[in-house]
Formats: sequence, C-alpha cells, structure tokens
Amino acid sequence: MTFRCVVATANADKEAEITAILSERGDVELIERPKDVGEVEETGDTLLENARLKAMALTEATREISVADDTGLEVRALDGRPGVLSARYAGDGATYADNVDKLLGELGGSTDRSARFTAAAYASFPDGTEVHALGEVTGTIATEARGDGGFGYDPVFIPDEGDGRTFAEMSADEKHAISHRGRAFRALADRLVEIGALEA
Repeated sequence: MTFRCVVATANADKEAEITAILSERGDVELIERPKDVGEVEETGDTLLENARLKAMALTEATREISVADDTGLEVRALDGRPGVLSARYAGDGATYADNVDKLLGELGGSTDRSARFTAAAYASFPDGTEVHALGEVTGTIATEARGDGGFGYDPVFIPDEGDGRTFAEMSADEKHAISHRGRAFRALADRLVEIGALEA
C-alpha cells in the first residue's frame, strides 16, 4: 500500500527535508505542490495551528492528502523567542541570515544559550481525518554561525545529542536522525500506521 500525499509547504528547503524524511519509508508517494496555490498565511498562535492551516488549505485545493509542518526555535534567555515567529523573526521578508543575526544580537554575550527546536507535523485527509505529531530536540545557540548545510537557524543550533557540531555542519542524514522535523514526521508516520493509512 502506497501513501500518496502533497507536501503543503511553499518553502523549498522544508519541502526537500520533509520529502527526504518521508521517503525513508519507501511506501510514500509525494505529489508536487501545485504552482498555482499561493502561500498560506500563518495566522495561528501555535505551531500546530499553523501546520494545520497549511495542510488543510492544500487538501482543499487538491482533494489529496496533504502533510505540512511548522517549526519554532525557543531560546530560554529570550523568554522563548522567536517561537512561533521563527521564520519571520527579523520581519516579513527576512532572510535566514537576517533572522540568525537578530537572534545572535539579542543573545549578545549571554551565558545561558539553551534552546529547543519543536516541529509540528500535520496530515489532512479529504474525508476530514486529521492526524498530527510533535518532535523536538534540545540544544544550545552557538556564538557565531558555523557550517554550510541546512537552512534557517541550523548554523547556530548545536543539538545536545550531537558531538558539538551545529546542524549546518552535519550531513543531511545525521541531522534528520536527531532533528525536530525528523522526529515529528517519523512520529506522524507512526500515527498514520495506527489509523491504517500506512502499513507497519
């Protein structure tokens, strides 16, 4: 049995990661997101609400099962910021570098650099079924960007379960094995097995 779905994100970097993670199973067929479907406005107050908005919008547009995620970085010294606003922390239209620069600027020389990445993964079905899961990883924020891989805050996030490298210094497979997004989508796959949409 093949699980056929649309990856709802309009972010090419996220789409590549979600595709890589789901493709590990070998029984998932990913449908290209229609070019004529615009970006979905993320008006939710939580990561889960935003992931749901994106998944449901693509299901409505395509009448296919859609999967989506929303991700947030919470930094303890910044009272949990940037959180749900992680993608637009430095303002609408901000680049990855803009967001990283703002984060490092606000942290300054803080000795408490502990942080947590959380991803909410969501699947929406044309019949109204909804399935979701969360994944998280704890770590610390580096004092400067390191590495050329990944995207977003990867150059400054050092996972606790790693060896001192940032996500951006790891290979894609190394990152997916312990990342928030990897955990969220593997947990989502487990939930889909539970409801019979995927084979165990």
